[in-house]
Amino acid sequence: MRFLFLVGLLVASLAQAQIQLVPQPVSVQPQPGHFTLTKATTITYTKPESASVAAMLSRQLAEQTSLTLTSRPAAAAPVNTILLTLTPTPDAKLGREGYRLSSSPKGVVITANQPAGLFYGTQTLLQLVPTEQPAPTGRMTQPTNVPAVQIIDYPRFGWRGVMLDVSRHFFPKADVMRYIDELARLKLNTFHWHLTDDNGWRIEIKSLPRLTSVGAWRVPRDGHFGERPNPKPGEAATYGGFYTQDDIREVVKYAQARNITIVPEIDIPGHSMAMLAAYPNLSCSKDTSVRVNPGTQFAEWYGNGTFKMLIDNTLNPSDEAVYATLDKVFTEVAALFPGPYIHAGGDECYKGYWEKDPGCQALMQKEGMKHVEQLQGYFMKRVEKIINAKGKKFLGWDEILEGDVSPSATVMSWRGMKGGIEAAQHGHDVVMTPSTFAYIDYMQGDPTLEPRIYASLRLKTCYEFEPVPPGIDSTRILGGQGNLWTEQIPTLAHAEYMTYPRTWALSEVFWTPRNRRDWAGFIPRLEAQMRRADAAGVNYARAAYDPIVSTTIADNKLTLMLDAELPGTDIFYSLDDTVPGRYSQRYSQPIPVPEGDVTLRAVTYRNGQPAGRMLTLKRDELLKRAKK
Repeated sequence: MRFLFLVGLLVASLAQAQIQLVPQPVSVQPQPGHFTLTKATTITYTKPESASVAAMLSRQLAEQTSLTLTSRPAAAAPVNTILLTLTPTPDAKLGREGYRLSSSPKGVVITANQPAGLFYGTQTLLQLVPTEQPAPTGRMTQPTNVPAVQIIDYPRFGWRGVMLDVSRHFFPKADVMRYIDELARLKLNTFHWHLTDDNGWRIEIKSLPRLTSVGAWRVPRDGHFGERPNPKPGEAATYGGFYTQDDIREVVKYAQARNITIVPEIDIPGHSMAMLAAYPNLSCSKDTSVRVNPGTQFAEWYGNGTFKMLIDNTLNPSDEAVYATLDKVFTEVAALFPGPYIHAGGDECYKGYWEKDPGCQALMQKEGMKHVEQLQGYFMKRVEKIINAKGKKFLGWDEILEGDVSPSATVMSWRGMKGGIEAAQHGHDVVMTPSTFAYIDYMQGDPTLEPRIYASLRLKTCYEFEPVPPGIDSTRILGGQGNLWTEQIPTLAHAEYMTYPRTWALSEVFWTPRNRRDWAGFIPRLEAQMRRADAAGVNYARAAYDPIVSTTIADNKLTLMLDAELPGTDIFYSLDDTVPGRYSQRYSQPIPVPEGDVTLRAVTYRNGQPAGRMLTLKRDELLKRAKK
């Protein structure tokens, strides 16, 4: 009996090892045995509205394995099938996006109330298909065993999003669609498309053609964003691009097939330099020399949240022509995007030009305003009415709370959690996306190893994000999202590097019940995702494997501490100008740093294999990190 018990434990352990899912489902119960996918396996469905999900699963399995499975309506007695079935009586526990998945030696059954739930069930099934080394064709070469398991799953939040900024760098349509594909596999359901900013206007507005003929292009520049040379007189604007309305429709349809709603953003009244390059009459300054910004420094930031714009990038709130223009913009945007929301920005609006403008001062006097900041409230209320008139809900960054927007306005909290808390307390719906947890353009490893950005955000910090603050009505928190600003992200490959693995962590924050989230338990599932990304050709960062270095100084003695983000990581180091490896000194306790011109070198290993990048820091850098 003892032998059988031990065998049972071993079988259960092996089954569990095969089931490494991101995001973690509500309930996962491994069962004995497995189901073998073969060329004879079919994908069947019980209702016509599930046909598109079945066809999508067939395509995705063909991309992931050597199998191309036929999809068809279900027969009376299905054998060797993946069955997609919609419940005749809705299961209240599952809601619109939940599902049940049952895998056994006989086949796989995925049950849901709605096709969206079936789709998410198929994404889980794809993660149950083992990862193998792809053949030169990019396909797997052997029949595949799916572990037997019973899964019940549904999301914690209704808003599970990622924002992609395509203004700072233009991403071609094919790149955007690939990015959407990757998000859908993680059960994310919202794609926030940041389409306009100072550095490029990316959406065709037929009634305002200069927005793209002028606003979509800037002079080519290399180097760090914010430090680039200004455009030269007569220099051609050749870098950029935009999406035609047909492109937009195609991407929207592509996203809908993957249960992703696109939220378009037109960022106003600040961040409007590309718009003003095309139509300078819409600013207070009427400056006809304004060009689409190529990444030059055009603002002075003072470190306390305040700043001064050196070039006018703000729409004039006192000019009726501005509202007439925006009415045209939002009329066309609303017609292209069937989702309920339009995001109108509202962030980082500099008001210095408004203070000096006679029209703005007259408007303030007319409306009884005492502070220039109230002009933004006036502006956003006008914009909200325009958007509502198009049948859409108004959404903006947390600065919109500075004006008297209506309770129906939805607030996206980015300056920490404070704005979201305030918004929820005043009856607004809230999407939590605080920079402290969700800005995935920040550095994710040691600053000496990562492309330079002004802030850092570790993978573990992303995973520890809790979107619902204590004492807040949780029904007001729609969910959360990660934001990828692209000042320093010129390619899809680097966008993927910055997005993953942090968005793997965020997907679990947004989907998985809070009591099912566990950092230590996430690690093996994270590493399984890395293997899947390798097989699929998706880029990601391995910064979580890198050493973490901190120092202290006391009595003029420098002490060095080493750490690793992932538990179970071994750290080896040298201070003697040798190259560290597995036979070098293993870190176990704080290290007194000897005097002299010493250099720290540190590397990490997991399971006896090299894991992270080598970190090299001279004594001067170690001193800078010291906390007195």
